[in-house]
Amino acid sequence: MMAREAFDDGWGEDEDAPVKLATTLTREAARTILSRNDSPDIGFDRSINPYRGCEHGCIYCYARPAHAYMGLSPGLDFETKLFFKPDAAKLLEKELSKKGSKPDRVHIGGNTDPYQPAERKLKITRGVLEVLERFGHPLSVITKSNLIVRDADILGQMAARGLASAAISVTTLDRSMARAMEPRAATPAKRLEAIARLSEAGVPVGIMFAPAIPGLNDHEMEAVLEAGATAGARWASYVTLRLPLEIKDLFREWLEEARPDRARRIMSLVRQARGGPVRSCADRTACPSLPYGGSVHPYADRTACPNPAYDDRIRPSPVAFPQTDRGHFRLACPPSTGFESRASCHRTKRRPSCSRRPRRARCSCRLQRKSRLPTELQPR
Repeated sequence: MMAREAFDDGWGEDEDAPVKLATTLTREAARTILSRNDSPDIGFDRSINPYRGCEHGCIYCYARPAHAYMGLSPGLDFETKLFFKPDAAKLLEKELSKKGSKPDRVHIGGNTDPYQPAERKLKITRGVLEVLERFGHPLSVITKSNLIVRDADILGQMAARGLASAAISVTTLDRSMARAMEPRAATPAKRLEAIARLSEAGVPVGIMFAPAIPGLNDHEMEAVLEAGATAGARWASYVTLRLPLEIKDLFREWLEEARPDRARRIMSLVRQARGGPVRSCADRTACPSLPYGGSVHPYADRTACPNPAYDDRIRPSPVAFPQTDRGHFRLACPPSTGFESRASCHRTKRRPSCSRRPRRARCSCRLQRKSRLPTELQPR
């Protein structure tokens, strides 16, 4: 059981407090701390997540389904049964000390919030920052907690060397809406204050309007970005709501209870924004060329896409695709041949990155492996 410490997250005792939940913390014996990905719709290829699960309890959180892989529910278990990695700093130091290790940006908090309430006492994220500072390793961090201000000393020193940046997620300026959607996260005002404090410390900080939910909070985008700019944010970005796997039902149930007068309209707008029905991750094989969970289409020749449901409303023109050093979003992409080899493995949920020539995904799934029978015995 976790003992709570006093912390000013902006909420008063007289405000409508969420139901108090008993939170348990379990040590995770991690063997590595750096997670790597080759997804074309993610702006980093390595990340660190000191925690599994998140006490903030954001109903829309895309990390919820990860708890199902551990035999726990993406609902209350995700908010109350947390896992932490006490050896994160030691593991990171070991990995960065390996021969041939190349310093490329590490993103902290790509899955769950690195500054959730448990961090106040455990200080795992701060230990990770101390290692990165000692190695002179570049980093970025994202959070919706004002606890990040505690580490402004480290982030400021690294920012002076061009090694650190931060992003603060602000979904709404409406306190009641924030309390309903993100019951245990800091108030919008405290997040804006964190932007100001980090900016004063010399940290390049941006504001993320995420997720943008059509019909619910999208009308606040201009006001949120203006407030962020006033606080000192140097850049801004947004992410449209995604509802993979169990989140689809969780969000719909919450919406019908919290906003019953607008629930049907909001779900209709979400379907329209995604070019069809609300899809889960398991449904993404309907368009194998669409990146995992993303809305950016990697193929310049979009007419080659076998699924006409994904129309131009969710696919930018070819000129919008940036070139990166990892070779993603190439303008000269393969034709429609080979799409079937790009379908995700139903076990690993992984997808190969976009390349100029169709390649078969290396997959442990026996259903997608080529036959190993001798040539003379293979069916004709």
